[in-house]
Amino acid sequence: MKLRSVALLIALIIIADQALKIWIKTSHDTGEVLRVFGADWFRLHFIENPGMAWGWKFGNETGKMILTLFRLAAVIFGTWYLGQIVRQKYSKGFIICAGLIYAGALGNLIDSMFYGMIFDKGLHYDTALNDYISYSGVAAFSSNGYSSFLHGSVVDMLYFPIIVTNDFIFFSPIFNIADASISIGVITLLIFQKRFFKKPEPAEANPTVETSSEISDKMQVS
Repeated sequence: MKLRSVALLIALIIIADQALKIWIKTSHDTGEVLRVFGADWFRLHFIENPGMAWGWKFGNETGKMILTLFRLAAVIFGTWYLGQIVRQKYSKGFIICAGLIYAGALGNLIDSMFYGMIFDKGLHYDTALNDYISYSGVAAFSSNGYSSFLHGSVVDMLYFPIIVTNDFIFFSPIFNIADASISIGVITLLIFQKRFFKKPEPAEANPTVETSSEISDKMQVS
C-alpha cells in the first residue's frame, strides 16, 4: 500500500470530522438534539468535553494538558511509524488500521490545540469553581478565543440510543468521527491480528534425489 493512499484516507477522515464539528458548533446550542432522518436511534446530540475519547475526563487543567501533550507525542510518533510500516510493506489491513487510529488521534488533537483560540465560546475551566463550565448561545469564529493554546475542548455529537427503557440505554456514549475512527482501527486490529501479523511460511528446500548409481569421472551430470 502506498503512503499516498494512507495520507488520502487520513485526510478524508480529518476533513469529515472537522467539518461536522465546526458545523454543529457554529449552528447549534450545546445540549441541542437533532434526530437524523427522524430516527430515534440516530441523533446528533451536541456536547463538548475536556478529556479523552467518548466523553471521558482526565482530571483538571493539568490533566488536560498532560493528555493533550500525550496526544501530540502520539501523533508525532505515528507520523514516523506510518512511514516505516508502509516502506516495510506491512499488510494492507494493518496499515489501514494504523491510519484510522492516527487520523482519530489527530482529529481530536486539533480540537484540543486550536478550538480554544479560534472560537469565542466553549467548555472551559473555571479556577474559582475548580470545574469545567459550559456556555449558552451559539459559538462563532473569533480572534478572541475562550481559552488558550492546548486548552480547547473536544466537540462530540454522534449519539445512537438503539435501545431505550426506563432504566437502561444502549448505546449511550456520545462521540465524534475521530473517536469512531480510533475504535474501528483498534477493534479491527484485535479481531484480525493473526491475519495481519501472520508470518510467511518458510520456503520448501529443493528435494534431493538419492541414487545408487556410481558416478565416474567420465560421466557428465547435467
